[in-house]
Amino acid sequence: MRRVLLFASLGWLAAGAAFAQNWPTRPITLVIPFAPGGGVDASARIQAQALGDLLGQPIISENMGAAAGMVGSARVAKGEPDGYLFLIGNTGTHAYSQSVNKKPLYNAATDFTPVGLVSESPRILDVRKDLQVANLQEFVAYAKANHAKMQFGSAGVGAGTHLPCVLLNNAIGVEITHIPYRGEGPALQDLIAGRIDYMCNTIQTGAAQAKAGAVKGIAVMAAKRSSVIPDLATSGEQGVAGVEASVWNAFFFPKGTPDAIVRKMSKAVSDMLDNPTLRKRLEDLGLEIVPPERRGPEYLSKFLPEEIERWGKVVRAAHITPE
Repeated sequence: MRRVLLFASLGWLAAGAAFAQNWPTRPITLVIPFAPGGGVDASARIQAQALGDLLGQPIISENMGAAAGMVGSARVAKGEPDGYLFLIGNTGTHAYSQSVNKKPLYNAATDFTPVGLVSESPRILDVRKDLQVANLQEFVAYAKANHAKMQFGSAGVGAGTHLPCVLLNNAIGVEITHIPYRGEGPALQDLIAGRIDYMCNTIQTGAAQAKAGAVKGIAVMAAKRSSVIPDLATSGEQGVAGVEASVWNAFFFPKGTPDAIVRKMSKAVSDMLDNPTLRKRLEDLGLEIVPPERRGPEYLSKFLPEEIERWGKVVRAAHITPE
């Protein structure tokens, strides 16, 4: 009996190895857990096309924008671990969510198979174009005087556009009503229309709208200026320290995806990021490409629990009530 089980196990492993070696043999779905039109959506679609070319199969981008990215992420967490469904997650879906929500839809550290980090993206503080402020110091003064009637928007509670604004509010000592949306795109549209007062946008969309005059760009919330809007000073340069809030982006498979598939995808991701043309397209969106030593699944497996703990402390310090 033991010999039969041993041969069966060896046969299963051989079949699994052959399956992984031939992967992919059909289109792959990339879940983008945010509404169309946001910064993550734009960069994810560029990467999906490039990865599809490298892997020899089309990658279909599917938006599932709800619950600050948790609904789409949960779909992948519960998906078949066959290599044909993966996720672009970020600090919001995989770090903020674990503390902001009383009952997260998944355990970010254990319900996924990490593929690797891709990029980091600073936040930009944008305000409605008719708000009577021209820089961060004027914004701080205005917020302190008018905080009771102000509103800020985000892609949802715990999203990558939410906690950076919480950090800012806490740093300047104001409590302002938060309006969560089903994605960055809808929130930005309301900011452009003047229905909310400010957002901590992704640099990709926030800088573009600021340069177009649809909103006012007030500060880049990062340690250094962004190449996509180099004339806009950082929050630190304008006298507000401790609100640097770059958000990372990473790819994940469902838990249990074969290691050979993970390695093949990880290599494709790294090769993609080493392509000068692709890099420039992402950098033109304001993304900073992570170096090779931070791209692998081992690094992400170690990095993710540290990020969950780091942002958990921020959530607790800011007295955000889990929902």
